[in-house]
Order: sequence, then C-alpha cells, then structure tokens
Amino acid sequence: MGNLELSPVRKTIVGVQFLFVAFGATVLVPLLVGLDPATALFTAGLGTFIFHLVTKGKVPIFLGSSFAFIAPIKFASDHWGMPGTLAGIAGVALVYFVMSALIKWQGKKLLDKLFPPVVIGPVIILIGLSLSKAAVDMAKTNWTIAFISLGVAVTVLSMGRGLMKLVPVICGIAAGYIAAVCMHEVNFGPVEAAPWFALPPALANFHLPQFDWEPFLYMIPVAIAPVIEHVGDVYVVSAVADKDFTKSPGLHRTMLGDGLACLAACLFGGPPVTTYSEVTGAMSITKVTHPQVIRIAAATAIVFSVIGKLSALLQSIPAAVLGGIMLLLFGTIASVGIQNLIQHKVDFNRTRNIIIISVTLTMGIGGAVLQWGSFSMGGIGLSAMVGVILNLILPPAKEKKKAEK
Repeated sequence: MGNLELSPVRKTIVGVQFLFVAFGATVLVPLLVGLDPATALFTAGLGTFIFHLVTKGKVPIFLGSSFAFIAPIKFASDHWGMPGTLAGIAGVALVYFVMSALIKWQGKKLLDKLFPPVVIGPVIILIGLSLSKAAVDMAKTNWTIAFISLGVAVTVLSMGRGLMKLVPVICGIAAGYIAAVCMHEVNFGPVEAAPWFALPPALANFHLPQFDWEPFLYMIPVAIAPVIEHVGDVYVVSAVADKDFTKSPGLHRTMLGDGLACLAACLFGGPPVTTYSEVTGAMSITKVTHPQVIRIAAATAIVFSVIGKLSALLQSIPAAVLGGIMLLLFGTIASVGIQNLIQHKVDFNRTRNIIIISVTLTMGIGGAVLQWGSFSMGGIGLSAMVGVILNLILPPAKEKKKAEK
C-alpha cells in the first residue's frame, strides 16, 4: 500500500504506532540519566517538528532521546550538576552546525569521498546489530511475553490485509500487554496516582540553563559519534523511502535540523535528540514513508507529554513487550545495510573492500571503545570513523582496474 493511498485516519493510526516504536527508548534515556520522561517526550516531538521545518518537510525522520549521551550526561552531571550539563548540550548543537556548514561548502563530493557504499553499508548494518543487545536485554526479562509480541507482529505483517498490515507493531504491543496483564506483570499503581493533565516539569518551571564552559567543551567531542550515525541514518531512510535525501533537501539541512533540535532540547531540559532507527525499521516493514506520518508521531509525543495518565499508562508497558517488537525492527535495519552493499555492487573480491567491511563490523559488534582521559569514543561512531579512515588511506585496487580494461 503506497503513501498516496493512505487516508487521514490511517495516517494517524500509523503515526501513533511509530511513536509506540520510539517510546521505549525515548523515555528510557531520561530515566537512566535522571531527567523527566514527560519532558523527553515533549522535546522529542518539538525537535522532530524543528527538523521537518528545516528539511522542508521532505525527510521522514523521527528524533528521540539519544543513547550515545547516557554515559557523558552521567559523568557531566556528577562533575558540573544537571543544569550545567544541559547547557553543555549546546556544544553538541555546535558540532552539527559546523558539519552542516562543511557539507554545504563542499557538497556531495565530500560525502562521496568520506562515505562511499563500502563504508556506509557496514555502518547501516551496525546501526541495526548494535541495537540488538538492547532488544534481547528487554526481551529476556520475560521471553514468553516477548515471543507473544513478536509472534503477533510477524503474523499481522505476513498475513494482514488493508489497515491491519499497517499496524503490526500496535497489534504486537497490544497482544503482549494483554498477556503481561494476565501474568500480573503490569503495575497500575503509577497510572492511578498520575494526574489527568500535567505540564512536563521543564515547562511548568521553565528557566534557561546555566551556561558553563567546562561541560560545553566536554560535550563537543562526544557529539562526533552521533553526527556520524546521523549520516548513516539518513542513508538508511533514503534507501527505505527510495529517495536520495542527501541531494534533496541535502545532508547540510538534515544536520542543521538535528543541531537545532538538540539546542531546543537543552533549553527545555531534555536529553539530546538523534535520528531514530527504530522508526526507520517500522517504516521499512510497513512500507509507509510519508513525512506527514512522522509529524503525526511527533504531535502524539507532545500530547502524551501533557496527559499524565496516558504517559503513565505507556510507561507501564513491560520491557519484554517492547523487546519482542525490537527483535524484528532492528534486524530489518541490518538487512537494509546488506541491501545497500548489493545495490551499489560493492566488489567483495577486492581486498581493500573486505578489510574496510571486516574491521568496521568487528569493532562495532565487538563493542570496541577508545579512551583519552575522561573522553571516550565507541560503538557506531568509532567503527564508522575507522571505516572512513581505512577508506581514505588504503590504496585503490589499480591492478583490478587494469584487468578490467
């Protein structure tokens, strides 16, 4: 079913479903670092709208709380306090602005040089596979519930027709939640205690963050990894939507949009936001890539942030329910990376290509981390950086070119 065939009602249903997909991670990050989940939902929705405004409403990307900043926020808040840390997130925005300006100046040739298919393919695979541990950790809290969620989602996706085929995630979550209630795995206490209407604390008690140079400078190198991941995510979304968003509206605009969204998050007391692979995975399996659907998800996030009982009800969804769904979604992202390598006809007979792909995947899946003092870099960011460097320094296969002639 194409985007053009979707009625407003169906777009709304799919948009709400996409928020369900992003919800777990969006509220988990603030819970882990000591920020308010309702505020994180509000800044995710606001940030997504800012991103869509900057990118002319063309790119179907949802921005949510970034896992890359969990450790840095914990470290910074211990040293400079949470108000100073939130102001330091402006340093993240600065990195996005600088990268946006560089790409605008150098254009597509810079992207082609730094991120050819042999680099981007493994990075996309890693975006999916590196999240697989989080999916398994959530699912293993109760495998029975996780498999019920997964089984229903797969059944609806495989056999559903019409509207049903568009909502496998909601169906899976609903089935898993009902099973969890029957197994007494859901705590309704916080739902009963929550007010019907409540502004997020950051809005109810709004004040500008306290700017401090130390956390600002500390956050600048931390932003390198999410910036590289942003490039990978834009390529993933381009592949899923079958449009080249690095050309129109351009990667400089997506970078600028992400940077402004991070700046808004720090002003309102939320965690830094990043492009969400979970939602991209959901788009991949539903085949719905209309940007308007993502904006519906963003509006839903803002509505949920002010309805106290609804927000509490969503937070009562057990991790196993979401984990079962994530087992499906993260695998689809990895498959997009493999598809990227095949479509661009990356030659696996060339030694340099094998080296780049092998080292990038091994470091990413193995969880390599490099540390200099208080600064550390690991995960997708480090792996992508290594892939870029290898691609630049390894000599091209000249002998292969001669043989082809």
